[in-house]
Amino acid sequence: MKPVAVGLVTGAAVGAGVAAASRGATLVPWPAKVRQAFPFILGGMVGVSAGMKAGIGASIVSAARGNGSGPITSVAPVLVGVGVAGGVVAAATYGRSVFLARMEQESRALDPGFSVQPASDLVSGGAGSAVGLSELGREGARFVGTATAPDDVRFVTGRDPVAEPIRVFVGVDAADTVPQRVGLAMAELRRTGAFDRGSLLVQAPAGSGYANATPVDVLEILTGGDCASVAIGYGLLPSFLSLGKVAMAAQTQRLLLDAIREECSVRAASPRILLYGESLGAKVQEAAVSAGPLDLDHYGVVAALWVGTPGGKPADVFHALCAAESITIDRPEQIPAEFDGRRPRVWFLEHDGDPVVRFRPELLLNRPAWLPSDGTRGRNVPSTMSWKPGITWAEALVDTFFATNIKPGDFKSLGHDYRADLGATVTAAYGLPCDAATAERLDSRLRELEVVRAARINGETPGSSTS
Repeated sequence: MKPVAVGLVTGAAVGAGVAAASRGATLVPWPAKVRQAFPFILGGMVGVSAGMKAGIGASIVSAARGNGSGPITSVAPVLVGVGVAGGVVAAATYGRSVFLARMEQESRALDPGFSVQPASDLVSGGAGSAVGLSELGREGARFVGTATAPDDVRFVTGRDPVAEPIRVFVGVDAADTVPQRVGLAMAELRRTGAFDRGSLLVQAPAGSGYANATPVDVLEILTGGDCASVAIGYGLLPSFLSLGKVAMAAQTQRLLLDAIREECSVRAASPRILLYGESLGAKVQEAAVSAGPLDLDHYGVVAALWVGTPGGKPADVFHALCAAESITIDRPEQIPAEFDGRRPRVWFLEHDGDPVVRFRPELLLNRPAWLPSDGTRGRNVPSTMSWKPGITWAEALVDTFFATNIKPGDFKSLGHDYRADLGATVTAAYGLPCDAATAERLDSRLRELEVVRAARINGETPGSSTS
């Protein structure tokens, strides 16, 4: 059989088998067009790869035996293919750089509802701030521009607030280096009086600078505003395009925690230090305190909550380090009513069916613990989902792109969407006062705040919330 025929037959057979096996259940819903196309795309890619390998192998064997037109003409098509591939790679590299530059500019542009300087002087970008509004970036402006109001505290707790919340954000464009950005953050914390508050929440944002306001909302409301929060950006691109910045982001967190520790050491009283990271932000913050409890002790951390940490061996190692004083939950219903002995200092909130948590390179060839052969499955992991070498890895990879499907105010506890879990989990992790009736009002107000935030992002006039 000629080499070309060998390649075609092999590719078609392998591709058809992969396509047939790629029609099973996945962790999260996919758009219909993606669901329909996936088996053909994956089967085609695997088939082409297998076919090329088989064809090239047959060509080399044929040339070595002296068959056909000889080794030169047999290998020539391969050399031409390599040249074409090189051209495609060069064009793709240029296109990628243009695409990323455009995305960064979009992340710098402020939303219509957040393009005016904040009225409060207790947030970055406001009056007296060393950080200009334009230096916050889109995500930073959203974060500082949505601090909770006195009515939020009254509605949820029935009490008057004791202070106006402090929110500090330093965008990646605010300074050229990590130490300079940390210096700006510390200047902002001192300017606003953050170290005189009862709690200081240090949040590691996602790659684009996104800092989830919901856990901060919870802290501000339940402490009556007696708190401050701080986040420092390290990039302007989505998290899946920011994996190369984890080391720099972790350095940012370490330098910030070092500076906070030094500041607190010279004060008679200092705030409770709380940590929060979500998605890539969780990975970043865990890397910053990589010694686990030893680092948490060093920095005087009272409580840490990490949500939806991307899976992999680093996450496994960190979980093991913190095992003696941590709790891992899929949902708030798993929070114990009482704790035997000391309350956990480290909290991991990770959905059983979160593709970001479950995806890892090892899925390619190894059965994961969350898909055991006995059919046991966690919450929102389809009972019909099974592990298939290579295929499950590809399915989980696609899952990560559709892991969140957010409608403002419609809180879900599904995939990589943790909004429905945050009210209760933040309350428990940070040891905040909250009875059942208060928790119900808190959940209602968090949903309202998200709807208002979304309206401002779209340049709409937010509706008035009940109080």
